[in-house]
Amino acid sequence: MSDSATGTATPEVSLIMPCYNEQDNVGYTIPRLIEAFRQAGHTVQLVAVNNGSLDDTVGVLRELADKYPEMTIGHVERNIGFGNGILTGIPFCTAPWVGTVAADGQVDAEDVVRLFEATSSTRGDVLGKVRRRFRMDGFLRKVVSVSYNSFVHVLWPTVGSWDVNGQPRMIARQLLLDMQLESVNWFIDPEMIVKAHHMGVRILEVNVFARMRGNGLSHVRAATCWEFFRCLLAFRLKGVPAHLRHYRSSQEPPASPARHASV
Repeated sequence: MSDSATGTATPEVSLIMPCYNEQDNVGYTIPRLIEAFRQAGHTVQLVAVNNGSLDDTVGVLRELADKYPEMTIGHVERNIGFGNGILTGIPFCTAPWVGTVAADGQVDAEDVVRLFEATSSTRGDVLGKVRRRFRMDGFLRKVVSVSYNSFVHVLWPTVGSWDVNGQPRMIARQLLLDMQLESVNWFIDPEMIVKAHHMGVRILEVNVFARMRGNGLSHVRAATCWEFFRCLLAFRLKGVPAHLRHYRSSQEPPASPARHASV
């Protein structure tokens, strides 16, 4: 279901923001994002998905939608994961470029704009994402992150990213649809990266500073880390998805070989 508050003109970019128990954050993050795109002269559609929240997230989103015509609200009745929020938001996106962004505000709104400008200036065969070069994380979280990203590179040595779960990210809408994403949990981030790799889509990374959450709690737990490693190994053993095996050769012009770029 959705509450649509967008205008009739096609925006330049649609941003999907899954919101799970984020009533204390969206009142800050959503206005900052919309105003940042306005000031940069870009039209944006913000698809805020109430991802089965148990607090008053949906009430705050509706208040914001009354103020910002750029907003579209999607609804998930029961939370089953971050990825399901993104999958729910995709059908509501009307722009040629689609971005995904977390609701916690750890990355500045201006950096989201910068990511869009860097990605949209290409010919479209890229997956743009942030690389959190400066992170306000504890020592244990950093060890887990390094181990996780190293494990990804063991499985896919030329995958092209050292911050596989970095959010936000940006991609052409048609490429996103061609990926046929399936993950309803946190694995949607590596799924997108690995499928981009199989499609010959370049990874373009924009370096950003990532702060700690201002409000609320992180939804990443120890069980989530184990789920990452288990899903990565299973995905690698399954091999290239059938619909992507001949993707590169079917495109005109052919996509460039996967490589890494930083901005």
